[in-house]
Amino acid sequence: MAKRGGFPGGMGMPGNMNNLMKQAQKMQKQMEESQKELEEKEFTASAGGGAVEVTVTGKKEVTKVSLKEEVVDPDDIEMLEDLIMAAVNEALRKVEEATQSNLGKLTGGLGGLSGLGGLGL
Repeated sequence: MAKRGGFPGGMGMPGNMNNLMKQAQKMQKQMEESQKELEEKEFTASAGGGAVEVTVTGKKEVTKVSLKEEVVDPDDIEMLEDLIMAAVNEALRKVEEATQSNLGKLTGGLGGLSGLGGLGL
């Protein structure tokens, strides 16, 4: 006699929900650990052929700005401002890419959990 409907192993809905909750809690812990690791990393970007270099943390805090002497021209402060802005934006983009990559690795392992929206979760 073939089984109709139901869940594998005959656990029924309560056992399956319990399993889903355990998986969700495990994933949340992994996400928190991954976020902490990311926040402790540093990301460096440069502009103007390396004339300006900026380092930011995963928390998006600038920790270092390095300028080569030749880029400091009192008659062209605007160029220096543009180079600093470009380097900061590039460093922040690197943080965002790393964040998305980490998130993708974690959510990629969800498999069947991606349909949880239908369960109201």
